Amino acid sequence: MQMPSPAANAKLTFGLFEVDLQTGELWKAGFRIKLQSQPFKVLTALLERPGQVVTREQLQERLWGRDTVVDFDHSLGTAINKIREALGDSADNPRFIETLSRRGYRFIAPVSVVELPPEPQVLATSSKPIPLPVPGPKPVEELPALTIPVASPKVAAAEPKRQRFVLPLAAAAGILVASVAGYLLGSARTATVPPHIKQITHYGHLAPSVASMENLAAVATDGVHLFAATIDGGHSLISAVSLSGGAVTPLSIPAEVAAPTLGDISPDGSRLLLRQHLSPESEQSLWVVPTIGGSALRVGDVLAHDATWMPDGSGILYANGNDLYLTQLNGSHPTHYASLPGNAFWLRWEPNGRLLRFTILDPLLHTLSLWQLTPSNRTPLRILPDFSQPASECCGVWTADGKSFVFQSSRDGNSDLWKLSGESTGSPVRLTDGPLQFQSPVAARSGSRIFFLGTDARSQLETISETGEVTPVKGFLASAVRTDTTRDGRWVAWTDSSGRLWRAHSDGSELLQLTPDSLDVFLAHWSPDGKQLALMAREPGHAWQIYLTSADGGDLQPLLKEQRNAGDPSWSPDGRSLVFGRVNDAMGKENAPRKLQILHLDTGRVDAVPASDGLFSPRWSPDGRYIVALSLDQRQVRLFNVATQSWTTLPVSSGADPIWAADSRSVFVHASLDPDQPIDRIFIPEGHVQQVARLADSRENDAVDYVFGGLTPDNRPLIRARIFTGNFYSLDLN
Repeated sequence: MQMPSPAANAKLTFGLFEVDLQTGELWKAGFRIKLQSQPFKVLTALLERPGQVVTREQLQERLWGRDTVVDFDHSLGTAINKIREALGDSADNPRFIETLSRRGYRFIAPVSVVELPPEPQVLATSSKPIPLPVPGPKPVEELPALTIPVASPKVAAAEPKRQRFVLPLAAAAGILVASVAGYLLGSARTATVPPHIKQITHYGHLAPSVASMENLAAVATDGVHLFAATIDGGHSLISAVSLSGGAVTPLSIPAEVAAPTLGDISPDGSRLLLRQHLSPESEQSLWVVPTIGGSALRVGDVLAHDATWMPDGSGILYANGNDLYLTQLNGSHPTHYASLPGNAFWLRWEPNGRLLRFTILDPLLHTLSLWQLTPSNRTPLRILPDFSQPASECCGVWTADGKSFVFQSSRDGNSDLWKLSGESTGSPVRLTDGPLQFQSPVAARSGSRIFFLGTDARSQLETISETGEVTPVKGFLASAVRTDTTRDGRWVAWTDSSGRLWRAHSDGSELLQLTPDSLDVFLAHWSPDGKQLALMAREPGHAWQIYLTSADGGDLQPLLKEQRNAGDPSWSPDGRSLVFGRVNDAMGKENAPRKLQILHLDTGRVDAVPASDGLFSPRWSPDGRYIVALSLDQRQVRLFNVATQSWTTLPVSSGADPIWAADSRSVFVHASLDPDQPIDRIFIPEGHVQQVARLADSRENDAVDYVFGGLTPDNRPLIRARIFTGNFYSLDLN
């Protein structure tokens, strides 16, 4: 089917290239590429029918007419050769134009059409596109409140189902960004005119960073597009976002690059560096994929948790454990580059290649800090060591002109952007102050402009009926994340999205907050007698620990005196012991052995569960006969028979958040690594598996993630769906 004819002032984009139909020009990453008139017309004819064969006869009639006498074969062949030369394409290994012998040609790369509104007036005649006018500086008191357009330019390639969300999301984002401007107008310290924040997309489905899960959402640009993770139908994709109109196009990523996460883009803007992120294990394979999508190249046998290109594009610098290594594109002969004080993420070079800055994630203290090293010295040096407590600085990037270094920092639960001058390591200047969560800055390919994400989150607790229907939970549990009910059904405890622990009667009465706002509670379980709760929680800048608290609140009692992550406490039937584990890589990678242990509360003695190395997230069955646990990569669900002291593997593909039914005859697990996101019920000891629900079919199909948060008294699953509204914004630092 032929693409609708674009308007005369439309722009066609593919890969790094942009075709301006109004001016008859071809651009690559912001630079004009010389292409004569006749080849330009041939290119336009092919772009209007991407993926389809345009016959030689059709091209002859379109360009020369039926009655024109020319050496048609020679002229057309010359035009195609000039197009390929301009695009850097090859007839033998085509990326853009494919030749079909004796038939014609086909444009094989994805094409986006952006139709721009007509200019209100003619400003000038130029060989370059004329930028939109930018108001000159005014005194602060004369600046109008910042407004964001409600509707984006018409994008021919946009999907109809997504267009339904554009106007309401854009209107909400406009109000939020206007609030940002209000702050900037009122608190500018070093300039009389605040930075101008411009909203680029109104799509709303850009995926955010989750630092606690070692997922720092990187963004890259080739000068024509922004490349970032997006959410579609509950699944994460790598997509290209047009800078000229905001159109979002998912990239075609080969199936072998499962659950890809973006690391960086090559210096020439033609290749993306991706990391597989299918399982919670930190170190994963690296892949190189063209920015237009297509075949992938694995970087040898390299395993890494993040990576970047060397400044000249000659090699790849990757992080594994607490070290950096340098390798060639084929992964051959990796060499040690530097030793670091922790796991490095977000590796970014200064434009001149003199300095590397990166983020260190501490898996025990759960902090983020900025570091730097030089290629000549390679000794890591921390910058801004006392900027925030606990440290939360990360994800920095230099502007293309090298004059500014922009990073993000979180304070009081809000993530904002700050700026350092060039290589300076002191006196940062604040660029944003909410109300959105601003993160993931990336520099434009030239000048002083940056792009970044602005996100806003909400969550909803849902229940699943026996027929699989998903419905929202109303009342006092609507904002719950994980829940637990006493064995008599009278009391319920839950954590909320802010990490606070609450309890109430099952009817919502006698509501009480049990933990201070400063404590981040991951989960809590009632003791068998309903008088205490065992918590997995942490204080800011500290490891996950196990605590006890009474049902009426009061002092929190830490149970382990150690500087290690510990979690998932689960009660023995007599209430005298707790089985617990460590955490997997996603929540805090450690070099120490990880196995299950039993804490005897009366004596403080700790015993290891036999043959439990490499397992975590234990749950003791209410009758005490079994302990269910997960492998660290979450690909196995294991069952421990307390009487025989032996393990078996349950027949499910993966698992997260196991929860026992009250009668101990079945256990529910979330198969989180399965694309369908099923909730499975496994009957014990038979091993029969019943699929209870498919979360991918939930009405919240734009959820960033799902948490299997508990069971109702009649064994209906409770699911927390976390929904983000994320869009791109830009800011010019000059």
